[in-house]
Amino acid sequence: MAPADAPSGGASVSPRAEWLSFHDAPRILHPPPGPRSRELLAAQERLETDAIGYPHYFPMAPATAQGATIEDVDGNRYIDWVAGISVLNLGHRHPRIVAAMERQSHAIWHALELPTEARIEFLKELEGALPGALRGHARVLFTVTGGDAVETAVSLADFAQGKRGTVAFSGAYHGVHGGVVHLTSGRRYHATTSFPSGTIVRVPYPDPYRPVLGADSGAAGTIAYLEHLVNDPSSGIDAISSIVVEPVLGEGGYVVPPSDFLPSLREFCDRHGILLIADEVQTGLGRTGRMWAVEHAGVTPDILCIAKSIGGGIPLSLVAYRRDLVRELPRGFHLGTFRANPLALAAGTEVLRILREGDLLERTRRRGAALVDRFRGIANRHPSLGQVRGLGFMVGTEFVHNPTTRIPWGERAKAMRAALFARGVLMHTAGAWDQVLRFMSPLTIEDELLERGLAAYEDALEALEAGPEAPRTVPAHRPVSPGDLHPPGEHGIPHPVVPPVPGRTFPEDGES
Repeated sequence: MAPADAPSGGASVSPRAEWLSFHDAPRILHPPPGPRSRELLAAQERLETDAIGYPHYFPMAPATAQGATIEDVDGNRYIDWVAGISVLNLGHRHPRIVAAMERQSHAIWHALELPTEARIEFLKELEGALPGALRGHARVLFTVTGGDAVETAVSLADFAQGKRGTVAFSGAYHGVHGGVVHLTSGRRYHATTSFPSGTIVRVPYPDPYRPVLGADSGAAGTIAYLEHLVNDPSSGIDAISSIVVEPVLGEGGYVVPPSDFLPSLREFCDRHGILLIADEVQTGLGRTGRMWAVEHAGVTPDILCIAKSIGGGIPLSLVAYRRDLVRELPRGFHLGTFRANPLALAAGTEVLRILREGDLLERTRRRGAALVDRFRGIANRHPSLGQVRGLGFMVGTEFVHNPTTRIPWGERAKAMRAALFARGVLMHTAGAWDQVLRFMSPLTIEDELLERGLAAYEDALEALEAGPEAPRTVPAHRPVSPGDLHPPGEHGIPHPVVPPVPGRTFPEDGES
């Protein structure tokens, strides 16, 4: 496997000195959760709210991490195909980000809104990295989380337009706190908030695999429906200020829309004086093989929401908006004590520099396309894999009961997550029925770890298809530990138990 074209099926060994990750992952010494992990999980259960989810999906206690790998307190090592839900596009503890934070830690950690050198360096680096016409023509409003950025973007659009009304799409995930939860489409999240919703219009996202408005033949159906909402005096919609869109659905199942969707949406917004907000919280910063996913379509949004990987693992988010959008925002339009923390800004500056230098984005496009081909090869051998789709390192593998009816099979996807965890690979679910396993590893992952992860993926799938009594096989190239990749039935993987609350149902997944 040539490094530029990985994964290809014939892996070459890269020099270990160049690795950022633990070279022997996956390594299972104790069937997870191991004894020390069990102690810490029990302490967490006693001391912390039962509202948390991830300890149920990945029951182990991390001790340290490098690159695209994690070691738990029991010495087990895992290949990380979760990356903190795309927070760690450059992996765990990237040496350049560690060095940048170390330098900043000797200067200042907290400075409110005052112009530290770290703040100005970050703003200048970001200015040159923004997409299309925003580059050199944007202003920045710092926020705290991804959801905070989206909520602020909508408020900014309404302020600029002097009216309210936001189009959001089915399958959307824009956060779950305060008012922004109503922009997120999942019913399971709406029941958790006491804040009233704004004026939100929900439109089906153009999903070629599960079309509602003709998405299988392009975005025409979606745009026609939007035109109906605007032009028909009986559509029931009084006003639309903005449209907020994920260029690729994240929690909605890693759905890649038709190629004409974003350009058509941009044209629609321009025709009707509507502002286009791109939520690039999960898709941005190289995840799809370009700095921003909108660049695949050559589209510039009016407002861009940025979070997750921008801080290299330290909380940082922001909104970049057209300089001419508003003449002046009132002082205190958006507040937050921890906005633009200098440590996060130092990390963010280095994140941008790493992504803009070298060929990492190009390699992510190439390796991501090859990875989609490899997953499709597995799908051809296993009918329960209904579709494989993706851009760059944002790849969704959807499980169905039947490839013809396409009935979602969430139970199989969750069983795969548990089976992969037992084999030392972390992979998480998405989609309305949790039927999609999504690949979102760090962009810096070594080729050999991709190969080992793919082998574990098909091995887990074959074991599930064969049933619990089937003989187990271990891929020949994988390191065999004393624990030997115990099959998922040999130890309990706990699942969240939610007490019944009248009128509420809480399926298992969700990210903030």
